[in-house]
Amino acid sequence: MAETTLAPTPARAGGIRHRTDAARAALARSVLLHVVMVLGALAMFFPFYWTVVTSLSPGSGLGSTPSIVPDDPSIEAYQRLFADLPFARVVGNSLLLATVTTLAQLFTSATAAYAFSRLPFRGRTVVFGIYLATMMIPLQVLVVPLFAELRAWGLVDTYLGALLPTLAAAFGVFLLRQAMNQVPVELDEAAALDGAGHFRIFWTVILPNIRPALATLAVFAFMGSWNSFLWPLVVLRSPELQTLPVALAGLQGQYTTQWDIVMAGSVVSILPMLAIYLFAQKYVIQGVANTGIK
Repeated sequence: MAETTLAPTPARAGGIRHRTDAARAALARSVLLHVVMVLGALAMFFPFYWTVVTSLSPGSGLGSTPSIVPDDPSIEAYQRLFADLPFARVVGNSLLLATVTTLAQLFTSATAAYAFSRLPFRGRTVVFGIYLATMMIPLQVLVVPLFAELRAWGLVDTYLGALLPTLAAAFGVFLLRQAMNQVPVELDEAAALDGAGHFRIFWTVILPNIRPALATLAVFAFMGSWNSFLWPLVVLRSPELQTLPVALAGLQGQYTTQWDIVMAGSVVSILPMLAIYLFAQKYVIQGVANTGIK
């Protein structure tokens, strides 16, 4: 039997053209979206790149057009930064305060979040709402009473005085409580049937299931302490106790024309945060998605 070829009907041909046009439109939108994303990424990356280039260009300034490629790259600015200034001590101060703050907030936020999430007590919702309301009070309002209180205790110009207001954070309690609410209560009940108490349930059931949220809080707490400027400026008077943001501000006033040194200090301050975020970005994204933070 001879094979017959059916000519496409007008309706069928129109459907094929419609699908082809839709595929081309989707491809064009995808290409446009990727172009916009690449341009946005370059625009955000350029200030950091220019900072690095300026730090490697001796005698460069901000009044001239930025050089994309340094003519004579040198690490002289970094050498002077650590040789002529106590910058290693400054970095150590910031690292110490940021590490202690992060560990303290992880402990206080996790324990408080467990109480708000798992322990029923009268007025729990009201207390939690009042605690969250403290997030709306800016630090500038609290600086004077905090300073007066620490001065009465003799803690001004000490590491402990700089740390005390940062050991607990309402945001951390909120973040971890939201994460704990996602953990099924049946896991707690199963552990309780095996004879586990609250501490064991908290340590072996709750914490392993909220690791992304813990990593997220660790990054946020470390970043907040590392970039903190106002409170260390107020409470820490001695140069040997200065933190990195305060030292960078003084550096700009002392070296008004030596922007290569200023930019070298900026690069040093950025690198630890960049390394921590690159290491924990998977947990940060997962933790933010699971806890509903917008």
